[in-house]
Amino acid sequence: MSDVPPPAAPAYSPAPAAPVNPGKTMGIVSLILSIIGIHLIGIILGFVGLSQSKKAGQKNGFAIAGIIIGFIGMALLLLFLVAGGTLFAGLFGGLAQVCNELGTGVWEIDGVTYTCP
Repeated sequence: MSDVPPPAAPAYSPAPAAPVNPGKTMGIVSLILSIIGIHLIGIILGFVGLSQSKKAGQKNGFAIAGIIIGFIGMALLLLFLVAGGTLFAGLFGGLAQVCNELGTGVWEIDGVTYTCP
């Protein structure tokens, strides 16, 4: 036998690591919370995730989407609350005025029964 060593295996370098985006998970959580109606927390987490991603030099579309959807959701919620309050005041504000004029008791006027405490 000869003393020749077997050929060495080629050296492989490991694959380069994928860039780490520290705010990506926070952005995904922000988007989910904004979609399910927890808008304020979704917006806050979206800004935190976006800030973390920017510091790492990465983009974070999930965080941006969470922020946008959160603000749209809050605006719609505010619109519904104002509309509901206006409707409530319109319906029951008139009743309070009628009861102030009529006084305590049960009154029937033009086929409508009013019960005033």
